[in-house]
Amino acid sequence: MKSNILKIKVNITSYKKVVKQILNWIDADNAGKYICVSNVHMCMEAFDNPDFCKIVNEADLVVPDGRPLVWAQILLGQKNASQVRGSDLLLTVCKEAEKAGIPIGLYGGTEKTLAAFIAFLKTRYTNLKIPFASSPPFRELTQKEEDNYIHKLNTSGASVLFVGIGCPKQEKWMAKHKDRLNCVMIGVGAAFDFFSGQKSHAPKWMQNAGMEWIFRLASDPKRLWKRYFKHNPRFIYYLIKQLYFK
Repeated sequence: MKSNILKIKVNITSYKKVVKQILNWIDADNAGKYICVSNVHMCMEAFDNPDFCKIVNEADLVVPDGRPLVWAQILLGQKNASQVRGSDLLLTVCKEAEKAGIPIGLYGGTEKTLAAFIAFLKTRYTNLKIPFASSPPFRELTQKEEDNYIHKLNTSGASVLFVGIGCPKQEKWMAKHKDRLNCVMIGVGAAFDFFSGQKSHAPKWMQNAGMEWIFRLASDPKRLWKRYFKHNPRFIYYLIKQLYFK
């Protein structure tokens, strides 16, 4: 089941349901899947860009990472809607992957961030298999470079790939390579930075109150001020229009 929030279709789901779906895909050898972790930023990027909107709506799952999207689902009549935060989903999937012996891969971040993140995962999930971990350059890749990453990933045996190169870049990357990959991809944004200690998580009370964006803005105002002050008021305006002026 999905909710139409502005122009994107967001699944009504839970951590348990998402993990079960991922495991089913892997068991069925149903490769080449991608999951979008949606928030207000993604919603408005899709609202403004039809091509990106198509990429999000063609995802195999779109989970509500941002609390405002969960509120939107509830206001649209889905009383059982619940938040599926990308960073928490990452840990949940890693926990189940360790239990089931499922190898994972990591794509994104700097080499320093990636090394710290792997160390963090290994302290939590000692037996977790991580046969693929790559930090791509912060520029457009050549075809040869892309082919090399795809080959290394496919031959690594990783069944789940966490892609942490930021929205909308990671969603475009997943959609572009879906048909060439043998894994389930999950776009997790800045999760590598959070768990490697490069960035701080907002306190739980701020997350639960839908105020995580304020904490992130205060932590990195130079980079994020335009995103939040451009997208947040417009999201509220267009959601009100959707709710009351259908």
